[in-house]
Amino acid sequence: MFTRVLSDAQIQRIHCTSLAILERVGVVVPHEEVLRRFADAGATVDSRAQHVKIPPDLVTKLVGQAGKQYTLYGRDLARQAELGCGKRNYNSVGGEASWVDEPGQARRYATLEDVATASRFGDALPWITIAGAMADPHELPAAYRSVAVMATMLKNTTKPLVFWFHDRASAKYLVEMMIALRGDEKSAAQYPLCFPFLEPISPLRFPFHGLDLLFETARLNLPVPVGPMAQMGMSAPATIAGTMAQENAEILAGICITQLIGPGMPVCYCGICHAFDMATTQMIFSGPEQAIFGVAMTEMGKYYGLPVEVNTGLTDSKRVDAQAGLEAGITLMLSAAAGADWFGHMGISGVDQATSLDMLVFQHEVISYVESVLREIDFSDDALALEEIAAVGSSGSFIDRDHTAAHFRRELWFPKLLDRRYYQAWLEAGAPSSEQRCRERREQLLRTHKPEPLPRHLERALDEIVAAAKHHLTAAS
Repeated sequence: MFTRVLSDAQIQRIHCTSLAILERVGVVVPHEEVLRRFADAGATVDSRAQHVKIPPDLVTKLVGQAGKQYTLYGRDLARQAELGCGKRNYNSVGGEASWVDEPGQARRYATLEDVATASRFGDALPWITIAGAMADPHELPAAYRSVAVMATMLKNTTKPLVFWFHDRASAKYLVEMMIALRGDEKSAAQYPLCFPFLEPISPLRFPFHGLDLLFETARLNLPVPVGPMAQMGMSAPATIAGTMAQENAEILAGICITQLIGPGMPVCYCGICHAFDMATTQMIFSGPEQAIFGVAMTEMGKYYGLPVEVNTGLTDSKRVDAQAGLEAGITLMLSAAAGADWFGHMGISGVDQATSLDMLVFQHEVISYVESVLREIDFSDDALALEEIAAVGSSGSFIDRDHTAAHFRRELWFPKLLDRRYYQAWLEAGAPSSEQRCRERREQLLRTHKPEPLPRHLERALDEIVAAAKHHLTAAS
């Protein structure tokens, strides 16, 4: 951990305030079975109001038993995202309602074909460890949409997946799909492919379906990221400290719920609070407050010994421009240096305005830059190069030395998109902008990358599950 914004005393103050919120104010939990389990565990439950007050010792006990290390595995088991072990992971966004084909042009509704495109695209980008659906297909009924999305993703990427779960009924089919993929239930639990994201509704409320579906995914002990998106000044206090205290309380309450459903269930601490812009009346993705939140919420999650996700590397800009570079670069660098495990969700145009492959290409370059900054530096005798410096002396050059040829490829970062050419060479190439270079890279990847095909027997099995989900879930809705 290279970056800190909180002192140990400040971490303790946020922690104690969060415990006081849960004990004195409590949370709304609209789920009869979860309320019963809270009551059995010693919490103060008002079943009629669907309200729970959680004593500090119960919070400490339940958070302490949560699983704090786990690995997500793609269709190809070698494609992994490791959480809680000091490695950084990046995902493209789990799904947006709108899609932008070209920056600066009109948006359109996202489709299932966009899911296929986004999955292939995420498969092609090496720093994206978890491929996102990036599209929430407008043409499919919500009742079975997630099932069709998951099947489409499995056909187009070998990486772990992120998409939006919907409810318990559809989650049953998702579990069946994972079992079909791995061959049996034990293997599906041993090699988790994806996760249900539990998002408390700030302030201090939980969604029924988000809780209810966990009873289905607990069958495979799927990890559960818990991430409220408390907005400073809107759904949380208009102070950084107050927003973090509330966000932390909501996350702790969510972790308690996971442990009441499945003791030891692995979790991720998602400190994804944001500020609210009083001028535009919308959330702020990447103001200076987000840089603070990214570091401070990482420190809070690590205080509990948990893997941490933060919303950094994003931008309020709608296109690849100087604003996007400033916002994505600064926020990602600081939270990565603070030790966060997971960064999402890349590929969003503006504040959840639409999906943009151009933006994802650009953010992938930012990720590569940040990863190079945070690389492990070689301090061997060969790298310190005393003998080489002595051999060159005070009047030579290192450019033609064997030592240089042996080391420069490992020691230098080579960009895919950033421009370093001489002015005349850049001019003669048509003076391309960053946005043009992103567009060209996007088209090249879409044209050339072919993911490993899904075996035919597995493709048929997935199609049968999707058909069954469509038949039964749409008939019931």
